[in-house]
Amino acid sequence: MDLLEYQGKQYFARFGIPVSSGGTADTPFEAVDVADKVGYPVVVKAQVKVGGRGKAGGVKLASDADEVRTVAGQILGLDIKGHVVKRLWVEHASDIVHEYYASFTLDRAEKRHLAMISARGGVDIEQVADEEPDAIVKVLIDPVDGFHLDAAADAVAAAGIDFEARSGAAQILVDLYRCYVEGDADLVEINPLILTTAGKVHALDAKVTLDDNASFRHPEWADFPDVEGLDPREKLARERGLNYIGLDGTVGIIANGAGLAMSTLDVVTQVGGAAANFLDIGGGASADVMAAALEVINTDEKVRAILVNIFGGITRCDEVARGIVEALARVELRSPIVLRLDGTNAEEGRAILAEHLSGRLRSEPTMLEAARRAVELAGREAR
Repeated sequence: MDLLEYQGKQYFARFGIPVSSGGTADTPFEAVDVADKVGYPVVVKAQVKVGGRGKAGGVKLASDADEVRTVAGQILGLDIKGHVVKRLWVEHASDIVHEYYASFTLDRAEKRHLAMISARGGVDIEQVADEEPDAIVKVLIDPVDGFHLDAAADAVAAAGIDFEARSGAAQILVDLYRCYVEGDADLVEINPLILTTAGKVHALDAKVTLDDNASFRHPEWADFPDVEGLDPREKLARERGLNYIGLDGTVGIIANGAGLAMSTLDVVTQVGGAAANFLDIGGGASADVMAAALEVINTDEKVRAILVNIFGGITRCDEVARGIVEALARVELRSPIVLRLDGTNAEEGRAILAEHLSGRLRSEPTMLEAARRAVELAGREAR
């Protein structure tokens, strides 16, 4: 779950991380009310889950109520990389002396947490990594040992953070790590972390990605509404308990297992097609699960063919086949389906499907052949 900037700042504040005073607004009049309360000058920021807001005109400075009303009207409704601005964050403008960067995430290869700190804040960290990789200090953290103030102090010094900001930056790093671990986040990032003319260090921006798998521990996450609006396909998939990500292609994908689903997307691309989604139905493929998966894909008007790729391990292919046949009786599909079954009881599964095969329901023996057939059918359906 990706949070909007203001939601991320609210999350930071729970862990004692200092942020700018401000408030949300959904109209220019509400923006003026917030600006009057926090004091001028203010910064009016588009709240969308995408970077590059400033370059797109989604972040503007205003020195009085008239300017706030004007810039709020300009930003609301703005399309930033496909995200339409529906909410604003209005905060008191900060007098900035220096900008820094700080983040925590998981280094999966090292199986440890990773801190990244840089004195080059305010720009894309990828750009810094390309242009001046030595400007980023990386610290691998053993989860058992944790990350304490002495390690934080060493990190900010190594990163070349200005001396007058080091104490405040080190404390914020410790609190940010606690936010990352105790707050069950996949990523916490401050860019920029700033030093003000008053000698204070605080977070001027907030990027937070929460681990959905930990939601049962955090009922308070319900306080973070999705202002932008969830993709209707993803909303339906979430309601059905499916792991789904919408894409822009024409071949709908259903697979059992995240790795197999990713491989299926790659093979579809390899044979000249484009996937319409990632959909992992997990270890089981009962009629209810298959029907739910087909229902979700059926709502995507861009889908021209559906590729169902099942490898039976613990899950038996004959059970999967029965589930598919029953699901097809429940869901009226607009697109043809290509099936690939392999693994445990694959022959039995194919035999069950044989009497149901037609021009709209096909079976192929390998993933590559199934992908080719699905891409071919998608091309025909598009004409």
